[in-house]
Amino acid sequence: MKHTIGTWITGLQHIGIPTDDMAKTVDFYLNLGFQVALETINQAAGEKVTFLRLGDVTIETYENKKAAMVHGAVDHIALNVTDIEKVFELVKEKGYPMLDTEIQFLPFWEKGVKFFTILGPNREKVEFSQYL
Repeated sequence: MKHTIGTWITGLQHIGIPTDDMAKTVDFYLNLGFQVALETINQAAGEKVTFLRLGDVTIETYENKKAAMVHGAVDHIALNVTDIEKVFELVKEKGYPMLDTEIQFLPFWEKGVKFFTILGPNREKVEFSQYL
């Protein structure tokens, strides 16, 4: 049986929203009922990062001082995968526009996360991400 990329996708992992003001953004989502799931620093980018969760919805907000501040300003959606290497191989085979030439790593959560990003048909960024 030939596997498709969807074989390893288990659902939406998070929605990435850049911010110019972390405190204001966190306060807004806390008032909507979200809770802080993780606060950290992306050392490579020099950005504060906060993951906010409400039920099955997780928002990753990161203070990059480059928020578009227009409608449609969500930066990316991340799909949770169970085998990042296999998905990376299949996505490359399909010829999708790759924004990462290799699988990336960040020391987020307990054991870190591996991910890579492609460009969707509407120039949206789609991240494939695996918790380790």
